[in-house]
Amino acid sequence: MKTTTLIRRAVLAAAAIATLAALAGPARAGDLEVLHWWTSGGEAKAISGLKDSLQAKGHRWKDFAVAGGAGDAAMTVLKSRAISGNAPTAAQIKGPLLQDWAAEGMLANIDTVAQAERWDELLLPVISDIVKYKGHYIAVPVNVHRVNWLWINPEAMKKAGVKPPTTWDEFFAAADALKKAGVIPLAHGGQSWQDFTTFETVVLGTGGPAFYRKALIQLDPASLKSPTMEKSLATFRRLKAYTDRNAPGRDWNLATAMVMKGEAAMQIMGDWAKGEFLAAGKTAGKDFLCVPAPGTAKSYTFNVDSFAMFKVKGEANQQAQRDMASAILSPAVQESFNLEKGSIPVRQGVSLARYDDCAKASAADFAEAGKAGTLLPSIAHGMAVRAAAEGALKDVVSQFWNSDAITPAQAMDRLVAAAKAQ
Repeated sequence: MKTTTLIRRAVLAAAAIATLAALAGPARAGDLEVLHWWTSGGEAKAISGLKDSLQAKGHRWKDFAVAGGAGDAAMTVLKSRAISGNAPTAAQIKGPLLQDWAAEGMLANIDTVAQAERWDELLLPVISDIVKYKGHYIAVPVNVHRVNWLWINPEAMKKAGVKPPTTWDEFFAAADALKKAGVIPLAHGGQSWQDFTTFETVVLGTGGPAFYRKALIQLDPASLKSPTMEKSLATFRRLKAYTDRNAPGRDWNLATAMVMKGEAAMQIMGDWAKGEFLAAGKTAGKDFLCVPAPGTAKSYTFNVDSFAMFKVKGEANQQAQRDMASAILSPAVQESFNLEKGSIPVRQGVSLARYDDCAKASAADFAEAGKAGTLLPSIAHGMAVRAAAEGALKDVVSQFWNSDAITPAQAMDRLVAAAKAQ
C-alpha cells in the first residue's frame, strides 16, 4: 500500500481520536514523545544531550527509540502509530518522506521559530528546501552526514604494506594484499540499506556526479541501463569477494567494530561510523583514517537527519515542540550533538575548534561541493527519491549482491522497472 494512502487513513483516525481526547480533557503539559532510531553507542550519546537540554527547561521527554540503522523499522512503527491516531510529538523523518506527511496535514508549522531565529540565513538552501513544505518549515534539520566515506584501520593497512586507495583499481590491489596478510579487506553488513550505501558510492566513484544525478536522483532509464551502470554493477559485485562470510544481516556498527579491532581494514559507511570510533575512545588520524571513497573525492553524498513535529493539543505541548526546534539549531546543541554523532553542524557558523580532522575535512568538502554543484542526496538514506522507488531499487541491488545468477544486464532491466515506482 502506498505511503500516502496509509497517511490519509491516519489523518481520519487521528481526527476521531483527537476529538475524544479533547472531550476527555487536556494532555499533560510539556510532554515530548520523540521517535528516532539512534540506538548505537555514539548515537545514544548524541541524542542524550538534546534530551538533557529540554528536560532542563522542565519538559518531560519520553524516548521512543526503534533500532535499525536506516530507519525502516522506525517508519513502520510510525505509520502504525499514526493510523491508530497516536502519533508521537516529534519523529525523525527526512527527505521526500517529509512531503508525504506534510501533504496530509499531519505536521505542525514551525515558521514562528524559524522566522524568529532566522533559519533561512543559518541554513543552506539545499538543506532548508528539504525541511519545508510549500515554503513553510515543517521539520528542523539536525546535522549533515557525509555518506561517501571510506573508514580505515591504519595498522591493518600497514600490515599488508598498502596505502589508502583513491581509485577502485587501487582498492582491489590493496584488498588482494590485505587478503594475503590475513585481514578482511572490507567490513560489511548484509542489509539492504548497507548494500545500497555501498552501491551508490560505487556508482558515484565510477560514473561521477553528473551520472549519479541522472541515474539515482532523476532515475533516467537510459542511465540506469548504460555501459556506465553495467561497469558500476560489475565493480559492486566484485567487492563481495573481499567481505567475510558472516556479513549477511550484520548491523553496521558491528562492521565498524571490525575495523576498530583490526579484524577488517576498511568500511564504506557514512560518518555516523566515526561516532562509534569516538565512543570507544579512538582518535582520528591515529587509530582510524577517513578518506573519500575511491573516485569520489570531489563529490559529497549527504544525509540530513531531521525531526518533524506532529500536530499536538495543548499550548504547553506546542511550546515544548517549539523549544525542541529551537534547541536543535542552537549553537550549543549543534556543537555537542554533532561531536558525538560523527556528523557536522547543519547550522552555518558553528565553531569547529573542538572537532577532529575528519569533521573539518567534511565541512570543507561540503562547502566546496556546494560551490561546485556536487552536493548529492543519498538515495540509500532516504534523501533522493520517494519511498516506493527507494525500496524497489534497494531490493534489486540486494538481490544482485546476494545472487551471482543475476547478470548485470538483468539487474539493469530490474532497476529501470523499479524506478517506475517513483
